[in-house]
Amino acid sequence: MYQLHNFDQETFLRDYWQKKPLVIKQGFRDFIDPLDENELAGLALEDSVDSRLISQHKESWHVAHGPFEDINAHCIGAWSLLVQKVDQFIPDADELMRCFAFIPHWRMTDLMVSFSNAKAGVGPHIDQYDVFIIQGKGTRRWQIGLPGNYSESLPHADLKQISDFSPVIDEILQPGDIIYIPPHHPHNGVALEDCMNYSVGFRAPSQQELLTSFADYALEHNLFNKRYKDQSVELRPFPGEIKQQELQQFKRLLLESVNTPHFDHWLTQYLSETNRLSSNELNEEDKYSEAEISELLLSGVYFVRETGIKAMFTEQQSTENADFIFFVEGQMFSIAAEHKNFVLNFLNSPNFSLESQKKPEICLFFTQTLAKLVNSGFWFPE
Repeated sequence: MYQLHNFDQETFLRDYWQKKPLVIKQGFRDFIDPLDENELAGLALEDSVDSRLISQHKESWHVAHGPFEDINAHCIGAWSLLVQKVDQFIPDADELMRCFAFIPHWRMTDLMVSFSNAKAGVGPHIDQYDVFIIQGKGTRRWQIGLPGNYSESLPHADLKQISDFSPVIDEILQPGDIIYIPPHHPHNGVALEDCMNYSVGFRAPSQQELLTSFADYALEHNLFNKRYKDQSVELRPFPGEIKQQELQQFKRLLLESVNTPHFDHWLTQYLSETNRLSSNELNEEDKYSEAEISELLLSGVYFVRETGIKAMFTEQQSTENADFIFFVEGQMFSIAAEHKNFVLNFLNSPNFSLESQKKPEICLFFTQTLAKLVNSGFWFPE
């Protein structure tokens, strides 16, 4: 349904990604919105959905967080409804987001969708992440500047804005147009009429986030218990002094924990977790046996990937001949290395059925993994 146009991936990655903003005119031809404002408002009523409504009325800014009981009570003045992780609920929204999979899946977070009435926006601000913003119905004027030192203000406790900036891009986006904004570039978007926007967000974990998660993983698995040793302590005039060689030894001690297969395992698991807003895991009484999965496969049934699901794995060394391991939402799955290409084809297919010419022994190895994926709510038979 969705296909990028007027866009060269290699040129973009070389010249624009994390470097400078870009407007892609008619990146999607004859663009069709994957949902409308009424469906978006319906999602904002759900307890599991992260949503907020930002409005400006009589020069005052207001922010209300969902779930909403009466969303109309907050639609005052110029207002925007923003809903996170819409790709987890709307199949067409998931398909739209996957058009940007020339950026690795582990880098992608979610598809945020917003509806704004005329003159609405969230004010000039700076994000720490890359973002593609697709124009749906309606039009919006976008202004983007260059990184710099800007004064920050808080017109509301939940809303950080900056002072005026000089735009290097000043464009009115029509349906199907796309704008790319790198991190730290100030920008401001103002709706010229009722409009829908789709923001493909990306993650860039901080050192603090990585260290915290890796430490939790080490504690959970009782890893890295090696202690500091100093068999050649030097005499020193000041007992409070820590020698440079001791500092280096502590650094080596920590680096040893990073230079292990445990780190590779943890990182892939960590990056595969998207904190899904709802779980589709089957109840015990509804779970499929391997025999039932095998029967469905052989009968030609299609298995459909759930919206928002992305499998991740670590690039293997050319000398490795170990099992192929991949992760989905923090869960590990392992298969024999000889079947890797077959499983990669499955993971990359939103709809999968077993071709009649496939050998029966492949069905036997595959059914166990597929049963786990289906019972976990990551794929389902259709």
